[in-house]
Amino acid sequence: MLIQDLLYAARTLRMNLGFTAVAITCLALAIGLNTMIFSIVNGVLLEPLPFADPDRLMMLNESNPPLGVRRTGVSYANLRDWRDRSRSFSTIAGVQQRSLTIADRGEPERYSGAAISWEVFSTLGVRPALGRDFMADDDRPGAEPVVLLSDEVWRVRYSADRTIAGRSLLVDGRPHTVVGVLPPDFEFPMAQKVWVPLAPLVNDEPRDRRGLMTVARLSPGVSIEVAQEELRAVAAGLASEFQENDRWTALVRPIEDDFIPEEVDLILWTMMGAVTLVLVIACANVANLMLARAAARRREISIRAAIGAGRFRIARQLLTEAILLALLAVPPGIALAYVGNDLVRRAMPPDNVPYTVQWEISWMVLLYTVAIALGTGILFGLAPALQTANLNLQSALKEGGRGTGGVGPRTRLRSALVICEVGLALVLLVGASLFVRSFLNLRDIDVGFDVTPLMTLRTFMSGDAYSTEEARMRRVEEIVRAIETVPGVAAAFASNWVPLSGGGGGGRILIEGRTWPAGEEPFFGFTAVTPHFLRTLNVQVTRGRAFTEVEGQRRHPVAIISEGMAERFWPNEDPVGRQFRLTDPQITDSFTIIGVIRNIRHFQVDPVERETAHAYVPYPYAPTPNTGLTIRVAAGEPAAITPAVRAEIRRLDSGIPLFNVQSMPEVKRLGSWQFGLFGWMFSAFGAVALLLAVTGVYGLLAYTVSQRTQEIGVRVALGASRPDVVRLIVGQGLRLAGAGIVVGLIGALGVTHVVASLLYNITPTDPATFVGASLFLIGVAMVASYVPTRRATAVDPLIALRAE
Repeated sequence: MLIQDLLYAARTLRMNLGFTAVAITCLALAIGLNTMIFSIVNGVLLEPLPFADPDRLMMLNESNPPLGVRRTGVSYANLRDWRDRSRSFSTIAGVQQRSLTIADRGEPERYSGAAISWEVFSTLGVRPALGRDFMADDDRPGAEPVVLLSDEVWRVRYSADRTIAGRSLLVDGRPHTVVGVLPPDFEFPMAQKVWVPLAPLVNDEPRDRRGLMTVARLSPGVSIEVAQEELRAVAAGLASEFQENDRWTALVRPIEDDFIPEEVDLILWTMMGAVTLVLVIACANVANLMLARAAARRREISIRAAIGAGRFRIARQLLTEAILLALLAVPPGIALAYVGNDLVRRAMPPDNVPYTVQWEISWMVLLYTVAIALGTGILFGLAPALQTANLNLQSALKEGGRGTGGVGPRTRLRSALVICEVGLALVLLVGASLFVRSFLNLRDIDVGFDVTPLMTLRTFMSGDAYSTEEARMRRVEEIVRAIETVPGVAAAFASNWVPLSGGGGGGRILIEGRTWPAGEEPFFGFTAVTPHFLRTLNVQVTRGRAFTEVEGQRRHPVAIISEGMAERFWPNEDPVGRQFRLTDPQITDSFTIIGVIRNIRHFQVDPVERETAHAYVPYPYAPTPNTGLTIRVAAGEPAAITPAVRAEIRRLDSGIPLFNVQSMPEVKRLGSWQFGLFGWMFSAFGAVALLLAVTGVYGLLAYTVSQRTQEIGVRVALGASRPDVVRLIVGQGLRLAGAGIVVGLIGALGVTHVVASLLYNITPTDPATFVGASLFLIGVAMVASYVPTRRATAVDPLIALRAE
């Protein structure tokens, strides 16, 4: 009987190719979007991390609630004490992300790397694919330098040379022996390519320098709660022993919490909710099509019932047709998911996403796709099946193929489905509008300077030649001077910071005439720049003056501050001439403020409050090995000067690597790529939902016109004008859209508050967004009503009255 049902369903669908094509298209769009997003959710949130027994892996952090520090890194001194004094962890290992230069042959290259404790990879359960792991003797002060390479570096730079183990490479200007190569697609913790031992680099760091990412594995039988209690006790003991640890405690969290931040979790589940709404709309749409088709088949179904088919048998046949229709939508839906996944990957910058975040159309995803296809087939097939079960056999045979006027249970059910579609579409349109406007707000944000004519890059000065601050200062001065002689370059400056890309520094401020409790002094930004900083960014001094050439080239204790810093510490006062200093004992100078400039954003997507309180001091106060260059071109594309700039730096020192070479417009674009991707994906969901909702409105009105042909003919025969008929049909469409909009507004108000944290510079109840989306949907509903209205106004009264 099942085979008979399937064969009959296939013949029926083949005989109605128009209906079949429309239904499969609606379902394929919804199933494809659901498959695409579920593959991402599965790969990012549901699949375990690619480590041995990942449920036993923990991330350890330090915390100081009295100072408002919810979570930060761990100092190396505290890590050693935690390792020695705790018994809840079998291993505790530290990681410090840093860029590393390899310069053994060819052009020097700067790679994203990490300094790690020797136990890191064994803690994760990962072994090198070639050679050996770090050993305890490698990870101690004074040890012979060694290095581990990623599979990518090994293949690309060294052509997969299997004799690489034992070779000596120059890493940051020092010879390092290669001891091994990690497996393919392993780049812990995020997108690292090179690893060196940690202890030789950080062993002498002070206890209050808390910057290490710390991973640990729970001892057998120990729970997170027990480990947390013990580590807090250890931290309390260290706080009583060391002043630097006063009020500091420890946190233990599953490693997934660190690799998958809360906002990513919220974004993915929000997208999953959005495509589920699209699926519900598609189900409602196809259910409406099935109801219309079942109405057209009433005589056929009545005859089958009259010759002995039971109601359950007929309902099962209709359900079989619905499920077959849904399964036919699976192949094009999967194809759409493949295309969507490829587009998402292309929109994500390389090395900007942790290597553990991978997704694919796996067997799990395919099973999910088939499951939702079966579920949706049952869902949209229930309405016509249940309606048929309640069919009045006698009236159906008498009625024959004639349509009925008026509003019956069938029409009310179809109208309710359309109202549901319109409401859900409005929820998605409002969400899409909010996310797109958030992205546009971020893209158009005033960063404090014109990004168009700027080029940026970073250099790294390593080795014995740059071991002193004086050597680095001289080289940077030479580089800036040489770059400014390049034809087309208007100005350039060097800094430990690149605008919108981060860097710089910060600290706690001490101001003459003000006092704060020790350790509670306010934070502010502290950035070192060369003299032509303001000229390069074309930023004007609003009070005071800029650096002189002499001040910018030596440690002159002068500073230019942002307007935000002036308003924060000297409100309603002129800060020029005032002094401040840092609590950092390494910088004891008192800085005199010589100028005030408008606020410049250091990080594009960070809150404004973190950007405003900033001081800029002469470059010699922070001549870091990793130095950024920002270059202003006189005209044309900024990238056009890159070869000449590269040649000048190579002329001065061919061993200095250049990396992160980007125009400032590109830096700004990459700073908000997540918001753009999320906004446009949500827009795609909204567009599909809108298309399905419009199809539903049109389908219902077209069906209504066909069923009310005689009624419309009678109205026209009795004197109804064409405008009267237009108002009748369009009014019905607008009433449906209006009811759906009311439902959608209520739903949207609830949904947008959930995703409020994902919005930028726009409220979740923005009136313009809600009103605009509602008006747009009403307009689209009017357009959808146009074709059925034309058909209604073309009814010939004589033909309509003669119709059977």
